[in-house]
Amino acid sequence: MSDVKQCVSRIQAAHNLTSVKHAVAAMRQVWQSWLLGRACGGLAMLAVGLAACICLALGPSHAAYAHEAHTEQGSSQLAISVAADSQGRLWMAQVRQGQVWVAMSQDGGKQFSQEVAVNPQPMKVAAAGEARPKIALGPNGQIYVSWTEALKKPYSGYIWFARSLDGGKHFEAPMIVHQDREEITHRFDSLHVAANGNITVAWVDKRDLIAAKAAGKAYEGAAIYYAVSSNQGKSFAPEQKLADSSCECCRIAMTSKADGTVAVLWRHVFEGSERDHAMAEITPGSQPVLVRASYGHWKIDGCPHHGAALALGEGFGYHLAYFDGAGDKPGLRIARMDAAAWVTSPPKRFGDLRKNAAHPALYSQGDQVWLAWQEHQGTQGEILLMRSSDGGRSWSAPESVLRSNGKLDYPHWVSLAGQVTLVVNTTEQGVVIKPMAD
Repeated sequence: MSDVKQCVSRIQAAHNLTSVKHAVAAMRQVWQSWLLGRACGGLAMLAVGLAACICLALGPSHAAYAHEAHTEQGSSQLAISVAADSQGRLWMAQVRQGQVWVAMSQDGGKQFSQEVAVNPQPMKVAAAGEARPKIALGPNGQIYVSWTEALKKPYSGYIWFARSLDGGKHFEAPMIVHQDREEITHRFDSLHVAANGNITVAWVDKRDLIAAKAAGKAYEGAAIYYAVSSNQGKSFAPEQKLADSSCECCRIAMTSKADGTVAVLWRHVFEGSERDHAMAEITPGSQPVLVRASYGHWKIDGCPHHGAALALGEGFGYHLAYFDGAGDKPGLRIARMDAAAWVTSPPKRFGDLRKNAAHPALYSQGDQVWLAWQEHQGTQGEILLMRSSDGGRSWSAPESVLRSNGKLDYPHWVSLAGQVTLVVNTTEQGVVIKPMAD
């Protein structure tokens, strides 16, 4: 009985079943567990498990999507990205009626300036769940925005980029970041600006999958590609492949070191369809090396739609937060990654899976680390957080910082006027700004 419940729990958490193929795979997992004698609840419990799998796979009101189908559901004004500048101003990007809009607040989010359109011509901008426009700031006040345009073919897209060099008064003509212009998957963009001013855009790309199929070769998942601009976004160098066999639709996390090295974390399809996390560092003049970052050994034929979070560690490497569906206790995990030996610490569980704990966000400042995530049950949503004062070795007890009967966006961290601040968009209260106590 516990195995059947666990299977259904994993399926609910994974958000990945609209295809008959995935439904059959899920039902087979329940059936095999029962046949092996591990599910002791008998035929009644088996029937419940099968029914749950079918409802998740085919029900009209399901919250599950196959592979990258999340961004086929249209745009949501709830999905925002934020960044804070050295003058204590909060910048926000969101989508409305096919355009990306940027607004700025000088009073901690109480009021925002008149929005400025980034793309003059409306297009189908992906803005829901793991996909949304990204905003980042350059060292001299530059404002950079990236987004994914959903094209006519299913799951196809282009990655766009635009910049403002006049403090957000207007944005220059947008450009497509990648040179490959086939109408295929270029999606789930991630944007990062390093301390040296270099701009890195990374995304999920299926050109290698399509080439492999044309050649009659096997290929799992998609690939991670990236492009770098070293001239404040005026142009991008030709894109490079970071890794084959990435997950198809989990968001990509990035951070960087003081020397400009950019770290990238993504969900990877390892041998045997194990969907754990991989990581690589992008350093000018050297070839990135893929390392395995998590070892849950979660075997699932589909994308979980649960991207990871990444933050720089103080003197040791990185902090990682992610969802793992493997084992008898699936859920969120927090761990430390040694960037010299590339060894991950034993992950710590956090969040309540019964309340659908998901979508973590990390922020680090020396040995101080903040971790926030979503939970929801029924109509009530909640944002919780934990804090570490010793570089992630130990954590405070979970604390609820925001409750709402409406919908909540993913949590975001910024350093606003020198204070670590949590930002969450809500349908009830608008954009909620919560400074953290020192």
